[in-house]
Amino acid sequence: MADRGDDRFRPRVAPPRSKRAGSSRFVTRVLRSASKAGPVRVGMQPKRARGAKLGRGHVAAAFAGKGLDARSRRVVIKTRLVVLKAVGRRSTATHLRYIERDGVMKDGQQGQAYDAVRDRADIGAFEERNRGDRHQFRFIVSPEDAEALGDLHRFTRDLMGRMEADLGTRLDWVAVDHWDTDNPHTHVVLRGKDDAGSDLVIARDYISRGMRLRACELATEWLGPRAEQEMRLAQLREVDQERWTGLDRTLQQLAKDGVVERMAFADRDDRLSLIGRLQRLAALGLADEERSDRWRLRSDAESILRAMGERGDIVRTMQRTFGSEGRDVVIADARTLHDSVIGRVAGKGLADELSERGYLIVDGLDGRAHYVALPASVDLAELPLGSVVETRADHAGRSIDRTIAAMTADGVYSTRMHHERLLMTADAERNPDATLDAVVRRLEALRRAGVVERLSDGVWRMPENFIERAAALGRQRDDVSVTVRSAWPIERQVRAIGATWLDQQLLSERRSFSQVGFGAAVQAALQQRQQFLVEQELAEWRGGRFVPARDFLMTLRTRELKSAINTIGVESGLVHRPVVEGQRVSGTYRRSVSLASGRFALLDDSVGFSLVPWRPVIERRLGQSVSGIVRGGDVSWDFSRQRGLGIG
Repeated sequence: MADRGDDRFRPRVAPPRSKRAGSSRFVTRVLRSASKAGPVRVGMQPKRARGAKLGRGHVAAAFAGKGLDARSRRVVIKTRLVVLKAVGRRSTATHLRYIERDGVMKDGQQGQAYDAVRDRADIGAFEERNRGDRHQFRFIVSPEDAEALGDLHRFTRDLMGRMEADLGTRLDWVAVDHWDTDNPHTHVVLRGKDDAGSDLVIARDYISRGMRLRACELATEWLGPRAEQEMRLAQLREVDQERWTGLDRTLQQLAKDGVVERMAFADRDDRLSLIGRLQRLAALGLADEERSDRWRLRSDAESILRAMGERGDIVRTMQRTFGSEGRDVVIADARTLHDSVIGRVAGKGLADELSERGYLIVDGLDGRAHYVALPASVDLAELPLGSVVETRADHAGRSIDRTIAAMTADGVYSTRMHHERLLMTADAERNPDATLDAVVRRLEALRRAGVVERLSDGVWRMPENFIERAAALGRQRDDVSVTVRSAWPIERQVRAIGATWLDQQLLSERRSFSQVGFGAAVQAALQQRQQFLVEQELAEWRGGRFVPARDFLMTLRTRELKSAINTIGVESGLVHRPVVEGQRVSGTYRRSVSLASGRFALLDDSVGFSLVPWRPVIERRLGQSVSGIVRGGDVSWDFSRQRGLGIG
């Protein structure tokens, strides 16, 4: 019978139905048993043990992907092994809070964690089970055809089921699907314990390739192999991209000493795409056409293309943030951030979701949009949208480094001599103990980095080029600092009863703002703030000039603190304990209180409470007893010696 095109059978492959727990295939049961058994022996000669074969899954990694070919579906998996003791006990909660953030679902709603059986996993219970664990695995599973797969919940559960078979143990995990990017993906957090309660050790080769190949097998089973036309279209899209692509990787493999000749891919089906890509690389200055059938690739082509791809992603992120508003874009990190940037937090997120390195999009006073790459130590939750921040990378060396250098004599720094100097110059605005605490912490960090040498308690040997080496270390570690000048957006500050950032700008002698963006918004807010202060009889107009009262900042701060103290007293039933300059304050740190005048720490002993100036170092002591001495509007915390729970 003649074969007519409209009569051809066109099957539509649907995702396979989930199998019952007891219906594992024979091969799967063999792999599970073999993975538990240990190293594979070929004949009578045992293979030499290697690091890649230590742990569960190395046998399965050898079998995975045997049926895959060029037409198979592709899945990218990024893996991070997290040592929980090193990152802190709150790391799991912080990571789960991030991956469950608002706006990641298809409908723009908040993300929802799920596990092997429930669509709403109890992440509190999961976090509790992780406490005391040595380590944890975090994965990002990104199928190339995630849109076509559709049900990422089910895909992830099937993948984790295959991993259980490969590793020979039940796995304790939660996952969250993200649909807020061009490439939908799933975050998986896997507990570092097996079903017997022992540390879960996964073979390195299973992490590096076995998991990815299992995911590719699963995606191919769900959707079938890629069609020839689909593959050609994907290659054609890669020809003109300004990023590192699969075509570039193929050219890299075909190159000999950096040279690609046409004969190397003359018989390949993708030869036209490869030639087109070479021509594009030549236009970008990343390849030289030595003759019609021979190209020389630049040795740094990969790093340049990856950087171009990252920049393109950043520009698209900025465009989504500011929409049709035209702004000059500045991309900054510790190496390029020469001056401080003050502005409003217009956007934030993770530049690398696996390593949790964040970024800020700052709408600057200068009218420009700044993309600032942050170190992993910065908690984005402490930087609310709309808050006023200052980012800085001090290439000349931190101010504290210059202080240390000034106190160094004959190549030696001594805390005793520094303390004596501070006592000679101390006044109500200085806190010698807090200064020395900060210096010692900085010197210990530099000692661990090999910059200085500790000779004895309180004494360090300093190198001659101390400032340069300390600054170089900061650049190497992407040492960008972020200071929250006000957690309140300027719109909320306009009529706030409190000493606001806007009030500081009113008193500043240098008030130069751009006429666009945040600069223009600040100018309008300052005019409204002036009118409000006049209404409160804290300022007046004299001959058309705004004149604030001499003590208006202290008056505003006192009013706001009094209101906050009354509210806390009513809610908690505790009696307020005033803070006295020079006296010790102690109690249990319950929470921080964000006011227009700044951020304060709430300490209580179940009878009385006090509000004291907050510092980042205290946040690690949430729920614990703390103690310190109040000096000059600041607190010198002493975490080594606790003197009871009372507030003195």
